[in-house]
Amino acid sequence: MIERLKKQLASSATQQRLERLADGAPAAAPLSLRFELGQGERDWLELLPQSLPFWYRARAERCEFRLGIGHALQIASGGRHRFAALDNAFAGLRRNWRHEDGALAFAGFAFAPGDEGPLPNALLTVPGILLESLGGGCTATLSIPAGRRAQAIAEWGQWLEQLPRRRLTQPVELLPRPAEMLVDQAWIARCRSALRTIASGRLDKLVLARSRQLETRHEIAAAALLEALLAQQPDSLIYAFGNGRQVFLGATPERLIRLQRGRLDADALAGTAWAAEPELAGAKNRHEQSLVVRAVGAALAPLAGSPLVIGGAHEQSAGHLRHLRSRIRAQALAGTTLFDLLAALHPTPAVGGYPTAAALAWLAEHGEQRHGWYSGGIGYLDQDGDGEFSVALRSALLSGRTALLQAGAGIVTGSDPGSELAETEAKFDTIMGAFATAGQGTTRVTGT
Repeated sequence: MIERLKKQLASSATQQRLERLADGAPAAAPLSLRFELGQGERDWLELLPQSLPFWYRARAERCEFRLGIGHALQIASGGRHRFAALDNAFAGLRRNWRHEDGALAFAGFAFAPGDEGPLPNALLTVPGILLESLGGGCTATLSIPAGRRAQAIAEWGQWLEQLPRRRLTQPVELLPRPAEMLVDQAWIARCRSALRTIASGRLDKLVLARSRQLETRHEIAAAALLEALLAQQPDSLIYAFGNGRQVFLGATPERLIRLQRGRLDADALAGTAWAAEPELAGAKNRHEQSLVVRAVGAALAPLAGSPLVIGGAHEQSAGHLRHLRSRIRAQALAGTTLFDLLAALHPTPAVGGYPTAAALAWLAEHGEQRHGWYSGGIGYLDQDGDGEFSVALRSALLSGRTALLQAGAGIVTGSDPGSELAETEAKFDTIMGAFATAGQGTTRVTGT
């Protein structure tokens, strides 16, 4: 399919299409051309770049696979008004965007507005090349600012030439990891401190995160881990962002918000069960999930133009884990943007605590650390402003031969610190399982 795309790029008709789109457009206006690549199903992992920035998101159960390569345009932000800044920037892009349908922007953000690290705190980009496999058909959407259209064909061709020629299938060999008994005991002590604060009546819930660092004998192939996650959790969102040096990836069962043709749709997800702790509908999990329902509903109500419809709590599978999930839906007020909804919702009690302001203050005071975009969000927006963001959970931040894993647990009245530690271990097993099976899967390539 990539050879087919290269042939289409070489046609003089492609430059002519660009010129038609660019007629009267400002130099910064995005131009997006769409190319049909034929029928078939591709997960695109054989093309995952190693030195170029990329975005990846897939839902295997729905046969949805997207790979964005290179940045035609990018906007970074941070601080308290990061969502408003990205909203204003995206509104400007949308006003001048010239496209042939199907163009997307991708975005991701950290848990806290002041978090700093190898990834920008908040980032919005239009990929130079977007490959999609949806419902059995494959397409490519290529984008460039109008002011760079003269070199567009060469630029796109250079990116295509840098893509791998074959899928990296080398198994991941983990090096021995030292025991972390003292680290575990310190985390349990934090749980007990959180429980004392909750017992005092100042808070109802706190979410505490843990991290685990792994080292491997060889450089970690992100494509092999993503392939393993696709097989492990076909009904979850498998996501990744790479900046050419680090890759942030994972598998999440939790949608934060979706906006589509004026309708908003959010998840209230909390409570966890697994093989060693099979009880999901107990009082502790139901209480934890009810706090999330209450907070999400309160956050969305001022932006809803119709009464909120709150569904009952149902079981949501995520690999070997199970959660309680309620869906919350409404008609959004006219003019409400996806970034408005993000600013109202994030962070929900599922990742921060409740009440939100007091929980965030406690976490900051007690040195809570979240790396990369863990427990922040990752998503996409289309040229109409519709789109979807998911909570970035069950993640790993890859850098060379090192992987930093993260997981968290919600602490509420009735929580047992030992059980909460075991819950984070079960969540670590999502990525650990991918490390164990990486490089042993089969390539998902069908069609012409």
